[in-house]
Amino acid sequence: MTEAVLLVGGKGTRLRPLTINTPKPMVPAAGVPFLAHQLARARAAGVEHVVLATSYLAEVFEPYFGDGSAHGLRLTYVHEEEPLGTGGAIRHASIALTSGPTDPVLVFNGDILTGLDVGDLLLRHERARADVTLHLTRVADPRAFGLVPTAPDGRVLAFTEKPRRPEEIVTDQINAGAYVFRREIIDTIPPGRPVSVERETFPGLLAARAVLHGVVDASYWLDLGRPSAFVQASADLVRGVVRSPAVPGDPGEYLVLPGARVADGARLLGGTVVGSGAYVAAGAVVDGSVVLDGARIEEGAHVRASMVGTGARVGPRTLLDDVVIGDRSDIGGDNELREGARVWCGTAIPDAAIRFSAV
Repeated sequence: MTEAVLLVGGKGTRLRPLTINTPKPMVPAAGVPFLAHQLARARAAGVEHVVLATSYLAEVFEPYFGDGSAHGLRLTYVHEEEPLGTGGAIRHASIALTSGPTDPVLVFNGDILTGLDVGDLLLRHERARADVTLHLTRVADPRAFGLVPTAPDGRVLAFTEKPRRPEEIVTDQINAGAYVFRREIIDTIPPGRPVSVERETFPGLLAARAVLHGVVDASYWLDLGRPSAFVQASADLVRGVVRSPAVPGDPGEYLVLPGARVADGARLLGGTVVGSGAYVAAGAVVDGSVVLDGARIEEGAHVRASMVGTGARVGPRTLLDDVVIGDRSDIGGDNELREGARVWCGTAIPDAAIRFSAV
């Protein structure tokens, strides 16, 4: 398997304000755009050519990654003028593939962090002589995902996309967002219109008696659709909970990028990242968080499980807990923001303006 299609066209609505100025795959995780981790894993699996299926803020990708040679890959960019859905994006991107009709093509989503052994997925695909092989994982609450029950030999039995009724929850196995397609199967997807692989392509193939094979994998898996999950993914990459060749440093409690300043007496822990040009003052505690380039964490501030946007400021003694601060925002001192608060880009909050406690 030498070719892959990577779906990076989504708007990342659930991640706003992180994705107002930056497409989701380009939001930094563990010091580099999240896309860099996915490309590194593809290369490690032997992939040589990756087609990036772009749409939202498509102009951002190529200036950073270029032709891919710096990452040991050949990259091709295929742009959708209008969103085509997962299946439509795969079909549209296939114009740049050079694989033969029976060759395997890796397809994966741009918002999943996983420890999947891609080489093993390909091996299982070949052994099953499958038309499509799906990476599956098990979750405690599958209601927000596509359910994929399988027979004991791995044969896919059905697809239920985001079940609404209790009787529809027939398995805890979900579609984990990585596939191996036989190239000629991609060519059967209707071109030029929106198509969902989950709701149209896979059920249609199953009805046509194609061989769909599911590989249930228990390795690390995280859907980065929510800000808290994105922050967790970054921390897990920094600490080495899940390994990526793209992390610019050894596993540890923190990663401080070149050009950042951390004052004596500041504490960094929990897989924190401090971006280039950022500053963390004395007495500040940053725990399991992402501080993007040029941001400032002032004296005595406490930032936990949060993301602080590019050029933003967190004032002295302010507490952030599970919060996203948009780019260039200014959060005054002695504020307290908790549990999923999102501050939009460029917002200014005065000193002592928001509290969750009386103290």
